Amino acid sequence: MVSSAHAISSGLAKDGGLFVPRDFPPVALAEIDAMKGKPYGDRAVQILSRYLTDFSEEELRECVSAAYSKEKFGGFAAPLHLLKKDTDILELWHGPTSAFKDMALQILPHFLTRAVRKTGEQKKSVILVATSGDTGKAAMAGFSDVPDTEVIVFYPHGGVSDAQRLQMTTQRGNNVHAVAVEGNFDDAQTGVKLLFGKAELAAELKEQGCAFSSANSINWGRLVPQIVYYFSAYADAVEKGRIQNGTEIVFSVPTGNFGDILAGYYAKLMGLPVKKFICASNSNNVLTDFINTGTYDRNREFHRTISPSMDILVSSNLERLLYEKTEHNSEKINEWMDALQEKGAYSIGRDIQDAVVSDFFGAWIDEIETQETISDVFNNYGYVLDPHSAVAYKALQKYRLMTSDETYGIVLSTASPFKFSDVVLRALYPDDYEGKVLTAFEAMDELSQKARIDIPQGLKELRGLPERESDIVAPGEMEKEVKKILAID
Repeated sequence: MVSSAHAISSGLAKDGGLFVPRDFPPVALAEIDAMKGKPYGDRAVQILSRYLTDFSEEELRECVSAAYSKEKFGGFAAPLHLLKKDTDILELWHGPTSAFKDMALQILPHFLTRAVRKTGEQKKSVILVATSGDTGKAAMAGFSDVPDTEVIVFYPHGGVSDAQRLQMTTQRGNNVHAVAVEGNFDDAQTGVKLLFGKAELAAELKEQGCAFSSANSINWGRLVPQIVYYFSAYADAVEKGRIQNGTEIVFSVPTGNFGDILAGYYAKLMGLPVKKFICASNSNNVLTDFINTGTYDRNREFHRTISPSMDILVSSNLERLLYEKTEHNSEKINEWMDALQEKGAYSIGRDIQDAVVSDFFGAWIDEIETQETISDVFNNYGYVLDPHSAVAYKALQKYRLMTSDETYGIVLSTASPFKFSDVVLRALYPDDYEGKVLTAFEAMDELSQKARIDIPQGLKELRGLPERESDIVAPGEMEKEVKKILAID
């Protein structure tokens, strides 16, 4: 057992495993009811204090105030938008990088700097990040020029949107670095995990007064802030009269690395009334197949899609779910993870699969369905979804169709549509843009004009910023690149 400060500063356990909570502190319905009308920061302190027990309330309030300020989020950090009577959209993209990763990565730097002090370590934190598009920019923005930190982001070359790439390559700060990796997100993520596991490299870092940490959702400090917005959304649904307090609801979550939806499951274990989590995938439907068959098999074609942040075949946080579903059977988890690494697949058996299905429903949405959903939602409700949020909305529709369950649902909207302006434009106005090539900024301007919505300030400010040259490396060259950036011979 380790302290929360140790888990946050380390990122990964020494054996390469993920830190998990020892238990899940209960939150009573009366406490959820008391959240109604409160600022998001107050709700965050209420939940975070249950886990970060070695942080004082004053410290947590300082972290929360700095992270979720009006200057950064423009108002309430995670507003609930009514789409129709039985469906709300939880908008998680009002932060500085226009993606849900801001909800965690604006507060993680404040956690990390305090955690390092609490553990008594005198070191520079070298934060390694693998990103499928949004985590990289959010980490770079959150940690930009934070003392005693260095951020190295690896992203798949050609596997992110133009806006996502520009956000990373124009980020200011002397301690942030974006590196393109030949391959896909799984190649980048595997490479980062391998770097964490190299004892010789760790020793070289230690000689330089450095140590690796992580800003991916494998880091407990990244995951725990995401629990907050599930409670916040539920409290808002009660306050707005959508449901009575205590009523079970469903959440539909666009899912790749399984961190966002896992945070919701942790909220349920704490007492949040949730009937089902809809695990929404794109054409990289490894999670849908896993939920429906009990076999996780990454040995399949990898698809580059119009929802690139979900283009993932190895979902790191899934082992945290399995740890709970196997009643903390670490030996079994290690056996499955070894099989995944060696053979690319493992099967959990019928009993554990039934336990997973009791909480999760898997559905996947192809490219045409995603485009049609963006168009349908705009035409019917005047609301513009990004392609990831469209996947989640359509998955909720599939769930209702297949189960005849009309339970009130909340769709997690994980990115502003302006991060994928070209895709959204072609979905909304296909005849106007067939064969037409647009720059990222031209697409943003046209989407804003035609849909009559404002471009987020953080994306608007990208225009004209100098773009740093981004190195392109093979997965096997990632260690060499880290050493070059850190000036380690």
